[in-house]
Amino acid sequence: MHIVGYFAAIFIGLSLGIMGGGGSILTVPVLVYLMGVSPVLSTAYSLFVVGSTSVVGASGYFRKGLVSLKTAVVFLIPSLLAVFAVRKLLMPAIPHELFTLGSLVFTKDLLVLVAFAVLMVVAATSMIRSKQAEEVLDEELHHKHAFNYPLILGIGLVVGTLTGFVGAGGGFLIIPALVLGARLPMKLAVGTSLAIIALNSLIGFTGDLSAGTPIAWTFLLGFLAFALMGIVLGTYLARFIPGAKLKPAFGWFTLAMGTFILLRELVFSH
Repeated sequence: MHIVGYFAAIFIGLSLGIMGGGGSILTVPVLVYLMGVSPVLSTAYSLFVVGSTSVVGASGYFRKGLVSLKTAVVFLIPSLLAVFAVRKLLMPAIPHELFTLGSLVFTKDLLVLVAFAVLMVVAATSMIRSKQAEEVLDEELHHKHAFNYPLILGIGLVVGTLTGFVGAGGGFLIIPALVLGARLPMKLAVGTSLAIIALNSLIGFTGDLSAGTPIAWTFLLGFLAFALMGIVLGTYLARFIPGAKLKPAFGWFTLAMGTFILLRELVFSH
């Protein structure tokens, strides 16, 4: 299964390189179901993998001048505080066993997986409707002009909390917030989103390190190497394959994965 997991890591990087986001939503399921890592530890590993691959993706956008530093800073103020607090304080404080519902024992690991599966379903819906959503965002961009600080700060807080809890980047929330709240064109929003995800995820991972989470560095760096191979290949293929056309198909795949996790963890395993 580990060999399949490493191929899946390449696929994660590949999708990030072609679509500029989305692929990181698969990191936790791959680590849990293919690599045998516990759900809570998988969220920590995911932060490192997602953060590192997003650095590579964001650097390409930065070189093209497609990262808005002002917007990133405003967004990151609440987001970084939230993600660090969740990883260092909240996650270690959650008890292993939360409650029992009939024969179902709701543990900390189960809570993380269920929350992650719900996030996958929401993200999948966003990807499936991506073309329609982008048209709506572009239309909104022409009707509003003010930099909406409350919206940017509020979404930053929400994304930081989600990133810290489930180890996912949250690009499907960040990009609409940047377009509607900061008036950024779509390409600039994507580049800025990758920069935000990179810093958010890596700062969240430092929360795990400071909380004493045990890290298997050899395994983690090996997994990251395969994901980086994928993002380099994906960035090259993006010249020939339009990412917008792949997003709905990837969204349906993500929806199926999220549904599978919910059924497996809440129905079939008990």
